Amino acid sequence: MYQALYRKWRPTRFADVVGQQHITDTLRAQLESGRLSHAYLFTGTRGTGKTTCAKILARAVNCTHLQHGDPCGQCAACRGILDGSVLDVVEIDAASNNGVDNIRDIRDETRYTPASVSRRVYIIDEVHMLSQGAFNALLKTLEEPPAHVLFILATTEINKVPATILSRCQRFDFRRISPHDIARRLLEIAEQEHIALTEGGARLIARLADGALRDALSILDRTAAGSDAPIDEERVASGVGILAGDTAVDLMRHILAGDLTAAIGQLTESYTAGRELGAVLDQLLGLIRDMLLVKTSRSDVSALLSPAYSPKTVHRLCEGVPASRLLAYTGILQEALTRMPHAANRRIEAELCVVRLCRLTAEDYDTLSGRVEALEEKLAHGVPAAPAPQQQGADGFPSDEDAPPPDEGDAPPWSDAPAAPQEVEKPAEALACSPQWNDITLAAKKLLPMSKFAQLTFAKGVLHGGDLLVVCEDAFTYELCNETSVKQALAQAAQAVLHRTYRVKVLEESKVSALSTKANPVDDIIRRAAELDIACNIDD
Repeated sequence: MYQALYRKWRPTRFADVVGQQHITDTLRAQLESGRLSHAYLFTGTRGTGKTTCAKILARAVNCTHLQHGDPCGQCAACRGILDGSVLDVVEIDAASNNGVDNIRDIRDETRYTPASVSRRVYIIDEVHMLSQGAFNALLKTLEEPPAHVLFILATTEINKVPATILSRCQRFDFRRISPHDIARRLLEIAEQEHIALTEGGARLIARLADGALRDALSILDRTAAGSDAPIDEERVASGVGILAGDTAVDLMRHILAGDLTAAIGQLTESYTAGRELGAVLDQLLGLIRDMLLVKTSRSDVSALLSPAYSPKTVHRLCEGVPASRLLAYTGILQEALTRMPHAANRRIEAELCVVRLCRLTAEDYDTLSGRVEALEEKLAHGVPAAPAPQQQGADGFPSDEDAPPPDEGDAPPWSDAPAAPQEVEKPAEALACSPQWNDITLAAKKLLPMSKFAQLTFAKGVLHGGDLLVVCEDAFTYELCNETSVKQALAQAAQAVLHRTYRVKVLEESKVSALSTKANPVDDIIRRAAELDIACNIDD
């Protein structure tokens, strides 16, 4: 019967354990010198070798022909412990045997000498799951066990183990295995198993494993099944449900450029391909982490970057991107990842997250200095400033204050009736967001759920006569803002802020040919901020 790779390639000697040399060297030295403790506590994250080292130690203390601290694997004790025929080496799962009675049974068994080996060994896995009473029952036996008994405790949550237990054991902390060591081990195993694994695929698996070699072998086992084609980055990404390295970089480029259509399109392709959108957002978060390291560190951080992306690629992505913008991205992604497990529609949640990433607002930055830094960074890289809008004369457009309110017989404020033709045509790209728009959206925030309020931050409002024009830059934002509930909330908010009634009309900017606005003179820095879509609050 087929055996999983992580079981088939479980190390049988300390020399085969990957990434834990500081522990294996100490244990081998103790075995060679005979200065063994009566109780050991192995702690660390999953898949780092705790149970493996415990089983190797159990064989080593009973081996009759030690080889430089490693069990020989040939004597009767080693063979019997490996095949499970030696009953004096007991492995206990504390998650399902966590009561006082289970520990009392162990305490009673320790009185008897082992039948076929020199030492009786108890391996208690996930020891933090024991009840308080079970811990108390274990204390005395653990402190002064008989000479023929050895306890090996293993846990992933050391903070849940009482201090009275910690003080009675020799503690060994297992580190996360480095991606380089995991990738090298994967290539060795793939060669022995005749699996065509590329270096790029091994590096991506190593990054996804997050320091756990067992997880890496499970991913390799899954991607190798069903096809003899080489296992490269694309195949690993498809099997795990994430984006390939190049695809993730392309998505980040679309977000940095503010190309919402391309970003949503790529996210849709990933969704159609069956990729988990939560994993996609998490991958974006990891890429932003690498970019932040490059952007904020004054020294070379190539060794700290994820192996899935080359340092040159990450450096190229960081050009012209301020650290404050990357920090704003992390906040948006973390909020979305927190909501996604409970979202009714994960696809919409992920798409709204991408929309927010492409259309940052002032509220997304942590501090005012972060907004200023983002503005200065864009201006330093040649982003053109918006030309100053020209003041209209008396024969131009009427001011908002002079405009007559709509008749009672007109359409309701949230009506989609077409706007009346204007006297003078003006290009759509010249539309400027009215200063009152920020106050209106804040007032609408109290009337809308957060998911719908987020839609308003990606549009700009233009007050003209008795109309409140909500101008959307693309069809996706238009569909979101054109809901009746959103338009009703905006109408109520506009009336509360400006003390008059407005008709709310949602428009797509690319389809608007002639719209007029009232131009208000502002100083140059505010015009530049408006062109860069960074909201500013102006106190008169």
